[in-house]
Amino acid sequence: MQDLNHIENIYFIGIGGIGMSALARYFKFQGKNVAGYDKTSTSLTRTLEAEDIVVVYDEQMNSVPSKFTDKEHTLVVYTPAVPGEHQQLAYFKAQEFELKKRAAVLGLISKGKFTLAVAGTHGKTTTTAILGHLLKETGAKVTGFLGGISEDIQSNLILEGDEVIVVEADEFDRSFLHLSPNIAAITSMDTDHLDIYGKKEELEHTFRQFARLVPENGTLFVKNGLALEGITLGIEDQADYSARNIKIENGSYHFDLITPAGVIENLKFNLPGKHNLLNAITALAMAIQYGSPIPKLARALYSFKGVKRRFSYKIRSEKLVLIDDYAHHPAEIAAVNQAIREMHPGKKVLAVFQPHLFSRTRDFADDFGQSLALFDELLLLDIYPARELPMEGVTSSWLLDKVPSSPKKLIQIENIIEEIKRSNPEVVVLMGAGSIGEEVESIKNALQDEA
Repeated sequence: MQDLNHIENIYFIGIGGIGMSALARYFKFQGKNVAGYDKTSTSLTRTLEAEDIVVVYDEQMNSVPSKFTDKEHTLVVYTPAVPGEHQQLAYFKAQEFELKKRAAVLGLISKGKFTLAVAGTHGKTTTTAILGHLLKETGAKVTGFLGGISEDIQSNLILEGDEVIVVEADEFDRSFLHLSPNIAAITSMDTDHLDIYGKKEELEHTFRQFARLVPENGTLFVKNGLALEGITLGIEDQADYSARNIKIENGSYHFDLITPAGVIENLKFNLPGKHNLLNAITALAMAIQYGSPIPKLARALYSFKGVKRRFSYKIRSEKLVLIDDYAHHPAEIAAVNQAIREMHPGKKVLAVFQPHLFSRTRDFADDFGQSLALFDELLLLDIYPARELPMEGVTSSWLLDKVPSSPKKLIQIENIIEEIKRSNPEVVVLMGAGSIGEEVESIKNALQDEA
């Protein structure tokens, strides 16, 4: 790969992140020596270790394998989530190693390749996974960098060739401005990441900058209603690509897709929720624009199994339904509720939510209160800090007071199973982008008897 040919060793600081681990796997496949640091052992880091990628959990330099201290042949990749005082990062900077942010490396990989990029504050992970699956299943030689684990391949990396790149375009830290997309989509521009952008106008300005990266001979798709010029996407509206005649049969959507070239009839899609249906329409439109054969696209769409932690059914019986979802923004929580009510009408729904970041909780507290009140009962966990230090007055107890409904309760993560059992719900949904994801399997195992 151009600009990195002299590199033999690649060391990732924050290797357990979903985007970083995909890059680590990619370079391992390319024959590079790959290792990295992360704070704690997770299912992702354990998977990397099983693939012969060394992961260290101590930030002191003596834990770094010796070959990665060869300055001439080593690239250090890091994410903006890693603090500047991190011992390894500080050492590599002081010694003037070649350092690049994850986004810049992704930009290098996609440069010179035909690239399809999916951006948006919500929907980009699922849309990217659907798009990668559609291209793969219709015979494209595709490399796909996903922001989640695809249930179809049990990985966040598609490796079918390098004629076309599919990539999730992340707005965090303006990462997506490193990309060179030929075909791009913007699924949403809801306010988020105010810790980075300060105000929603700056976030929207940055999305417009991303849109301008698409060349004149390229294509930009946008969700209908966004203040952007592009080919529009929608559901039962006048968008250029729109789903019509939607029916739900056995938990699946059946619909026709209106396109500028005509109607594609009787498509089937197995993920619940109108938000996921719009993700599917976006992926279909991008694949059609790329040139994928339409008859094969219909079969590929139907076979898509989903993305881990994106409305993932863990238990689905007459007595009990357990759903796991990454939702960590008020709009995402409301979308999850819509999907549950559509697929499981009349059922008692218990939401278990772990807020992610003090800043996001502070910035959207009232909106969180309204979206969490949509459920019949709420169990609220402490805020997962991720990269942040606590903020005075911003607590889960304060957030709970913003929820205008009952019953609601603040709980500790170690009591999560007994509290769910005490509620005796018909549908349980686990939501959040933090450590709650690590609890899902034990919750599933504990509730299996109730089902």
